[in-house]
Amino acid sequence: MNENILLVGTGALSTLFAARLSETGHRVSMLGTWTDGLQALNRNGARIADGEGRERSYRVHATNDPNEVKGIKHAIVLVKSWQTERAADQLKRILAPDGIALTLQNGLGNRERLSRDLGAGRVALGITTTGATLLGPGLVKVGGEGIISLEQNPALAPIEAALRSSNFNLQIVADTRSLVWGKLVINAAINPLTALLRVPNGELLNHPWARKAMSALARETAQVAEAERVSLPFEDPIQAAEEVARKTAKNLSSMFQDVRRGAPTEIDAICGAVTKRGEQHGIETPYNRSCWQLVKSI
Repeated sequence: MNENILLVGTGALSTLFAARLSETGHRVSMLGTWTDGLQALNRNGARIADGEGRERSYRVHATNDPNEVKGIKHAIVLVKSWQTERAADQLKRILAPDGIALTLQNGLGNRERLSRDLGAGRVALGITTTGATLLGPGLVKVGGEGIISLEQNPALAPIEAALRSSNFNLQIVADTRSLVWGKLVINAAINPLTALLRVPNGELLNHPWARKAMSALARETAQVAEAERVSLPFEDPIQAAEEVARKTAKNLSSMFQDVRRGAPTEIDAICGAVTKRGEQHGIETPYNRSCWQLVKSI
């Protein structure tokens, strides 16, 4: 059955999700603040470019007015972590009483921020390793076919069905906290270094000092996860980070994309969060702290 789905955000992943969901007949709305993005999405649709530059376009409804999507029952939150407060405030006013918002965001604390305004029962947690590069307003290039992992939650059944029908790789897991920290290990290891060095993910493996830094970032984050009593979804955090860098070698991390266009990054919710949680447990995280400070400086 085709669903009405609201995507909160108009960036790379939101555009990719909008195109894939619209392609299979779901009615997609997008709520955002980026004027150029909203105009392009309404004018040209959500567009995907393939490796040869050919574009496919799919109709969506994009707006900056929450009232236009009031009463929505199924929302997927894909904004940056620093935009979560605004998203929570908007969803509080428009999400149906029996609606649910699924966060697929990077970093720590997004679910808690949304739950504060919406109530824990109306917020679900997931992660995605799908990569996408924003080529322009409303235009995206797929950067790696990842996996979407969702918590076990009966209220997510319509969203789950919509994602499966749109050919996303989907899995349902019992311990999403493990997956959130697993993704945090990967993000902390790859994203800040690619942003600082301004290179695609795979280039980190080709430079000995960058590779050493990536290993240290992964190791520190895994140590903090252990102190948080989180069982990671992999045994070797360094191997896991390098494998993702290898599989997404040509992809530009979201943090690199943000730095390149002069936008705020998610460094506070990634390396900043690791550093602060480490302090609570008496764990030194010098690589995460340094990357946090350096990315903030640019």
